[in-house]
Amino acid sequence: STQSTWGIPIPQPTNKKKKKKTANMHEVLSAAIPRSFSDDDVDAAATAALDEGSTSKLLVCRGLNPVQQGLVNVAKGTTTLAFTFQHGVCVAVDARSTMGYFVASGSVKKVIPIGPHLLGTMAGGAADCQYWEAVLRQECRLYELRNKELISVAAASKLFQNIIYSYRGYGLSIGAMMTGWDKRGPQLYYVDSDANRMKHNRFSVGSGSPYAYGVLDREWRHDLSVDQAIELGRRAIYHATHRDGGSGGVVNVFIITADGWRHVDRKDVNELHYEYHPAPVVSAY
Repeated sequence: STQSTWGIPIPQPTNKKKKKKTANMHEVLSAAIPRSFSDDDVDAAATAALDEGSTSKLLVCRGLNPVQQGLVNVAKGTTTLAFTFQHGVCVAVDARSTMGYFVASGSVKKVIPIGPHLLGTMAGGAADCQYWEAVLRQECRLYELRNKELISVAAASKLFQNIIYSYRGYGLSIGAMMTGWDKRGPQLYYVDSDANRMKHNRFSVGSGSPYAYGVLDREWRHDLSVDQAIELGRRAIYHATHRDGGSGGVVNVFIITADGWRHVDRKDVNELHYEYHPAPVVSAY
């Protein structure tokens, strides 16, 4: 492999490497494909999977269901959001980790510190987001050591986009927000596994994002106070968890200012439900 400008290894496929990868893929598919298929069928499936560019999308013999293919396309669920306002950036996330209808955890940390002034969120595949944002944190730290200053949010998001672009088509599942405070003030970017990169004053990512956007678009404004921003982020995540089965657990809220980021609030969504929807008082008479 060769090194990119930022020191990220970029695989350079060769015929020799492809034969080795095909042999490894043959072993994987042999366990997934029924014995009624010949070795030629397995080799064809392995070559097709590698030509597709994604080992997570095993394109095996026609007519097999997803379980026989060795891949179950599991639905993912989460709700993350961030928005800028006059005092900085507010980041709010839920804490539920799911695999289809199975709830794996209710206390996942979906906000990943990249630097003292910079945060990343994760939506999609948990392993993909955690690993590649850890790589980004390493590259941002190296930038700081080389240049004796903190990396800007725009540069960090562009670096993350370049890293993801190098592995586009490998089956990554990432929907991340890069946000923080730099010389230009509060900044917010969105980067996904197709290497798309966008800048805006508010984003919501995940299966519950349509419900969160309903609250954000109605109540967001630039002149929010810190307390109002925290309440808006908390309420938007709560409404998403109330309607989206893939989101839940607790609501974590972070605020980023010129002094850096801090974790300001953590509340269980069940408690928030009774706070936002108090039980009616029933008279005994």
